[in-house]
Amino acid sequence: MIALRLALRDLRGGLGGLRLLAVCLFLGVAAIAGVGSLSSSIVAALASQGQEILGGDVEVRIAQRRATDEERAAFTAEGDLTEIVQMRANVATEERSIIGELKAVDDAFPLYGDFSLQDGLSLPEALAGGVVIGRDAAETLGLVIGDRVRIGFAELPVSGVLSDEPDKVAEGFVLGPTLLMNAARLAETQLERPGSLYRVHYRIRTSGDVDPGEVASRLEETFPEAGFRIQDRTNAAPGARRFILNTGQFLTMVGLTSLLVAGVGVASGVGSYLSAKTRAIAALKSIGADSSTIFAIYLIQIAIVALIAVVAGAAIGALVPALVGALAGDTLPVPPRAGIYPLPLFSAILYGLLAAALFALWPLTQARDVPAARLFRAGVEKLQRPPLGVVLAMAAAAVIIAALAILQAREPLFAAGFLGAAVAVLFILAALAGLITFIARRLPRPRQPLVRLALANLTRPGGMTRELTIALGLGLTLFATLAVIETNLGRQIGESIPAEAPSHFVLDIPSDSASDFRATVENAAEGAGIRMVPSLRGPVTMLNDVKVADMDDIPEGGWVLRGDRGLTYAWDVPEGNRVIEGEWWPDDYDGPQLVSMDAEIAATLGLSVGDRITVTILGLPLEATISNLREIDWGSMGFNFALVYSPGPIEQAPHSFMATVRAANGDDRALSRAMGARFPSASMIRVRDVVSSAQGLLSQLTTAIRASASVAILAGIAVLVGAIAAARRARTYDAVMLKVLGATRGQILIAFLIEFVLLAVTVSGLALALGAAGGWYVVTQVFDLEWLPDWAPVLAITGSGAAVVILFSLVGAWQSLRVRPAQALRSL
Repeated sequence: MIALRLALRDLRGGLGGLRLLAVCLFLGVAAIAGVGSLSSSIVAALASQGQEILGGDVEVRIAQRRATDEERAAFTAEGDLTEIVQMRANVATEERSIIGELKAVDDAFPLYGDFSLQDGLSLPEALAGGVVIGRDAAETLGLVIGDRVRIGFAELPVSGVLSDEPDKVAEGFVLGPTLLMNAARLAETQLERPGSLYRVHYRIRTSGDVDPGEVASRLEETFPEAGFRIQDRTNAAPGARRFILNTGQFLTMVGLTSLLVAGVGVASGVGSYLSAKTRAIAALKSIGADSSTIFAIYLIQIAIVALIAVVAGAAIGALVPALVGALAGDTLPVPPRAGIYPLPLFSAILYGLLAAALFALWPLTQARDVPAARLFRAGVEKLQRPPLGVVLAMAAAAVIIAALAILQAREPLFAAGFLGAAVAVLFILAALAGLITFIARRLPRPRQPLVRLALANLTRPGGMTRELTIALGLGLTLFATLAVIETNLGRQIGESIPAEAPSHFVLDIPSDSASDFRATVENAAEGAGIRMVPSLRGPVTMLNDVKVADMDDIPEGGWVLRGDRGLTYAWDVPEGNRVIEGEWWPDDYDGPQLVSMDAEIAATLGLSVGDRITVTILGLPLEATISNLREIDWGSMGFNFALVYSPGPIEQAPHSFMATVRAANGDDRALSRAMGARFPSASMIRVRDVVSSAQGLLSQLTTAIRASASVAILAGIAVLVGAIAAARRARTYDAVMLKVLGATRGQILIAFLIEFVLLAVTVSGLALALGAAGGWYVVTQVFDLEWLPDWAPVLAITGSGAAVVILFSLVGAWQSLRVRPAQALRSL
């Protein structure tokens, strides 16, 4: 009780250095709580709106065919049924055309969700009158209700404009706006034919309290070879959910890095606070206070401030979903679901308290164990190493933080690597501080007094070289890492598109019209480059003897097992591909079905040459033996397939062709008109439209990284300011002594400036190297993108950060110069 009373009474005099502790913990906890709450709120929104997003309780997807009578009867037996035929299709006016996602729906559509239209029209009325188009299509083509558009071979009136599509999220990445028409009119377009690329969605509304998971299991067991892709409302948008969780994991790691940065501020703040309390501690010990009482007094103070800071940070983090929903809800897959999410808040508070314990124990131990007589001269005494018990307690806190982060992560190895790298940076910076001191002590003494004084400041007892190096290094490393990531993301599209990239992709070319297609393109765009490949689709259903449907956990990089895959066959190794294992089949091969697989996908799935893979095409399984593995240049902007089959049985399946066309910009309109007139059922996609969509996604990712990392930058600035504030007392003493000996303010400031510049130049060089390494890992390993840094802005940002740090340091030093010698000497 005595310790508690003294602790509370002492806090009435102000927080002092504990303000830095509070600010750093607040920022770190707010970042972790905010990211965790936002991820949880979006995942909760996806789960709560599962029926509307999926459009049913259960959905069965089939590639390039409709359900058989037996399959349809099984679907109907489970509940109400609606059928949607979906494909890419061009929607054209007299002037231009764009690619869209066509959905031909029956009268039962939608089972769930409100598909609202502009002008208050109802969906059934609009579908009866013509085609309903997405808002983006109306704006791009300048369409209003009553205008006529061409889709395939049909010319239809625009009967409505969609303003809300609940099932849009479940579709993932799409190239164009939605086009809705009644299924009865699909035949007019002539887009559905053997070999064309389309999917059929069967959505089921179950009755009563039937578990949708049980329905999905029954259908999979009843039709094991049908090649179904079945989802239920509990995971209506797996792609969006996976993206949110992966992004949340990365941003949580950034938040933990912020907390690590903040931890240095905690140690600096506690050390500064206890340093200012030196006389009070000495006085208490002189009148009989034992070490345990001293320890308890300041432990209570730190615990009170830390608890208030972490709770306040968690409270701010809890508000992030509502704030993001209000400011940027339209850019997210679904608006965040309002509410309090205890798990991320509790985790953030626990992280904050453990970080406070980890970084505050050592300074507290110093105050507890140092005798009263030595406390009076603590300003120049070297800190002793903490005792074994304190080291073990600090290690336990660090292990618990790491264990919590790794156990809660979707990818534990990634989380462990990220945390390990952050800790390694901290130790590297600490080692650099020691190296700077070591070298400064052994350099020949310069004849210039101010330079000599600057070097002496780097090595003097009680100096802040270690604290400033760590704070400066962490901040600049973070600046450099973010700059490398942002410049890479910004250059991904423009720089990664090769000079010989195609200008258009064309899908659904009838297999019997290949030569006619070439002639049409060459007449419309003279000299155009054309490459055509066969095109099929089907899901991977088995790996060797293991059914994909029975796999509990598909690896993160195993995208080939999710949904329908594009398939082709070829006699020669595709352009931009290189066989790295196994042999390509000979030109005259006429044997069992073989397949060539992307080497990276094969490694992810644990497959090798000789293994078997089964895909289902038009309801029929096709098993093939892996003949070779290829390295694919995915940046070639051509048709790159993870699975390329040998000619043989696969040729017998109905299929179409797809093509890449490389034409001059001026030929765009002529090519569009020619294709619309001769091949209205083919879908022509402009590469620039794909680029624009990809740039939008990368822009959102960049914004998310910048927003979360700004907290880490603020924490780094707070640590730096705290380190400068902690060094102010020593700086003031130095400045006063130099003034007494005749130095002017300008001379002292120049000496300080030389010291700060030496530190900044040394540390910024290391920070640039560490930032480049960290940025490379995030870009190439986390985002799986090409390494395309732009070093000019990276160097500029790192240099600007160093200049800002030097400016902050000079401002802090100037405060010390303003103290009058008489006033300072009386306070010593």
